Amino acid sequence: MQIMAIEASGPVAGVALVRDHSLLAEYECSNHMTHSESLVPMMEEVRERLSLDLTTLDALAITRGPGSFTGLRIGAATIKGVGLALNKPVIGLSTLESLAFNLYGTDALVCPLMDARRGQVYAGIYREKDEPEEVLAPCAVPVEEILTKLNDLGERVIFLGDGVPVSKEKIESLVKVPYSFAPAHMNRQRAASTAVLAEHLLETKGESVLVSADDFRPEYLRKSQAEKQREEAEAKGEMEALAAGRMAKDPHFHA
Repeated sequence: MQIMAIEASGPVAGVALVRDHSLLAEYECSNHMTHSESLVPMMEEVRERLSLDLTTLDALAITRGPGSFTGLRIGAATIKGVGLALNKPVIGLSTLESLAFNLYGTDALVCPLMDARRGQVYAGIYREKDEPEEVLAPCAVPVEEILTKLNDLGERVIFLGDGVPVSKEKIESLVKVPYSFAPAHMNRQRAASTAVLAEHLLETKGESVLVSADDFRPEYLRKSQAEKQREEAEAKGEMEALAAGRMAKDPHFHA
């Protein structure tokens, strides 16, 4: 089985290839280039280095969100374009699920935190000892809510993700259970983790984890600021139009 995975949900662009439980390639880069400039050349580099016939892939894999709105859209456009061109299905994983899988085998709870800005984090809680298990589904909440949940669970926990630096003071002051932070090589999204986990899910759950490239959609967990502003503007416009209509009917009406 061969699966190529890409990563675009955060600042790191990544491509990885797994074949029959062996990681054959992993290419990561975090620089000034946008993911739209990086991903396809990185995929081509992996293909050339491995002399890979892309038509032999069984599936493509990607983290579908949460994450950067721009990154998720670029990743979705890339995976859909490649998938449609090759007629290959897609396995979409939660970004938090893939992040937690970086620490597969640990006895501790795993809590990936991603900076969602505006006072929130994208977060989940997982067990990774044997079969990966979701303890708390992905959510966008103030970090205090996640820390309270971890205290209630009463187990040792490992934090990772780009939400850790912005939440570190609160973690240190509010967490009452033993905790630690993942090391640098494990604390960000990795295409390799997505590829290996996708292979595992395809083997254990079968075709239920596959979607067509055309049907793949990113999952944002919440609306972007631009979408919120547009909706507010549209709502304001509707109110103004309603008020204008009432004023036309009743000259004594004041909005």
